[in-house]
Order: sequence, then C-alpha cells, then structure tokens
Amino acid sequence: MKFVSFRTARYLPLRPGWMLSDRWVVDMELSLYWGREEGILDISPAAFPKTMFQALQHWDLWLPVIRAIDTVMRERTANRGAEAEQGEQPDRVLGALLHSTNTVHLGPPVQPSTFRDFYAFEAHVRNARARRGLNVVPEWYEFPVFYFSNPNAFLGPGEPVRRPPYTTMLDYELETACVLGKGGIDVSPEEAESMIAGYMILNDWSARDVQRAEMNVGLGPAKGKDFASSLGPWLVTPDELEPYRIGDRYDLEMTAAVNGKIYSKGNFRDIYFTFPQMIARASQGVCLAPGELIGSGTVGSGCVLELGPETCPWLQPGDTVTLTITGLGSLTNTVVE
Repeated sequence: MKFVSFRTARYLPLRPGWMLSDRWVVDMELSLYWGREEGILDISPAAFPKTMFQALQHWDLWLPVIRAIDTVMRERTANRGAEAEQGEQPDRVLGALLHSTNTVHLGPPVQPSTFRDFYAFEAHVRNARARRGLNVVPEWYEFPVFYFSNPNAFLGPGEPVRRPPYTTMLDYELETACVLGKGGIDVSPEEAESMIAGYMILNDWSARDVQRAEMNVGLGPAKGKDFASSLGPWLVTPDELEPYRIGDRYDLEMTAAVNGKIYSKGNFRDIYFTFPQMIARASQGVCLAPGELIGSGTVGSGCVLELGPETCPWLQPGDTVTLTITGLGSLTNTVVE
C-alpha cells in the first residue's frame, strides 16, 4: 500500500490517507468511520488517527484494519472502472471518502519525531572523500554512523525549497528513507526488519560551503543541513517492494534529474549497511519509537558534491530537482530565493 498525508486546501492541516489508485486518495479517518458502519472494525472513533504519525503509534492495529477496508473499497469500485477512468468517482456511496489526486496537495507522508540520517553507501563516502584528497577511514566499515537533523523542516512533493541566504553551494542528495512502525531497544537486525512501516524517497538538501566550514570545527553537519529535507511522494509498505528483493537488499534504480537532465544514477542494492543494520545500531542503549525516521545517506553519484560543479552546477533559484526510485515513485521540488 501507498500511504500519504494530504490537504484539500493550502492552509488546512494534513490528513492521513492512502492511494486507492493513481487517481484517487482515500481519507483514512473518514474511511474508518465508514468501515465501522460496515462492520469491518469495532473500535471507538475516539481512537481514530488524525495524522500518519498517530497511525504509526499503533501500526500493528491500524494496518490490518486499513487493508481490510481497502479490499472492500476495491471490490465495491471494480464495476465502475470505466466511469472512474473518465474522472467520475468510482462509487457514489464511497464518494465522500475519496479525493481526486488533481484536487489534493501532498505533504511529507509523515511528520517524524526524530530524523537520523546515516552514511551507508560506500561509493558516496569514497567519492566525496576523494574530492578532498582523503581515503575512507577504517572505522566506517565497522558500524553504520548517523547524524541527527531537523524533523521540523520536512517538505512534501511539489513544495518549494527556499535557498538559505547564507549559501552559494546548494546541493541535493538522492536517498531512501524508512519510518518505524514499532519501537524497541537493543534490537538485532533480524528484529529491526519487522519494525519498518514503510519506505520513501528522501532529498536531504545541503549547503556545502556551510557544511564544510562547520565540519572543519569537528562537529556537524548543523546549519549546512537543517533548513530543508524533502520526503515523499508516499510511504510504501515493505510488501510492495518484495518483487525487487535480492537477499537482504532491494534492486531499486535511483536517479536524480535537474531541470529534466539526469545527473545521478545509482541502485539501492549497492548499500553497504542495510536499514535493519542501521536500526539495530541506532537502538543500542536507546529505545526507538514508532514514527522515527531513518535516512540511508546518499547513493553513489547522488549529489553535486560527488559529481563536481563542472558536471552539475550548484543549484540556483528556478532549478527543479526530481528524484526517482523504482517502486517508490518520483519526488520533485523547485528551488526558490
């Protein structure tokens, strides 16, 4: 399933939902009321989640219920496929629960409580350090490392990214992220895999000149990365990616394009540390909670820093960046002043 957070007008709060098809978004809260009337669930409406973050707090409860509702909806709408193709609501009885994708604005699929971004692709580490005349340090291979970034600076698909006034070296980063649907402390990688609620595309926007200065101090990144991160377009449940699984990894092509020209190409299968390994590391001595976000770090060639500004110039206002990952969709944002 593909879960989203959406609004029907610019200043309304984001509501949780999921994609019934490429054309229709289901309102999660309203569908739970409908499911209760249909006898699909017997849960007090007072408990219904009003955000994706709230749904993730009891994901083991809500995901099976939502799957059951989704199944019934698809059965009810199957006979109206032709009308739906022409823009009509798939079923008039269910019409109040559905929104055309043309009439909603998607935000980040979830507003996480924390954001740990890892550094898990060897090619990115090697290429980025080589540009500074450095080798990969031996410790990098011993355990996955991360930094904390700003969980309050997430943008959704199509939302403008303001270039901070303090940078002239704005960069994109082509990443994958997962969000937790379970908590745990001192978990093993095997246990950690069951904690993942879903995957998303992540663009960890970076001010490279500021980042370099900060990290020369021996701390950071801080202001070099805390101004914006894009997430979306939807939260894809792990079962959707099973066709792409190769052992403990996924064969997902990853590309980044600026103004329609592809500059970055990579594959998620090349990750050195898997998400379960990252989660296990993060949980050592710390109780992780549902709704926390884990970023993979940049795939090899997935940023201007690696490619070099002679290949892909630093981003300027008006530039549009599109990240695409097999099975996860595309995430597009435009830089503004």
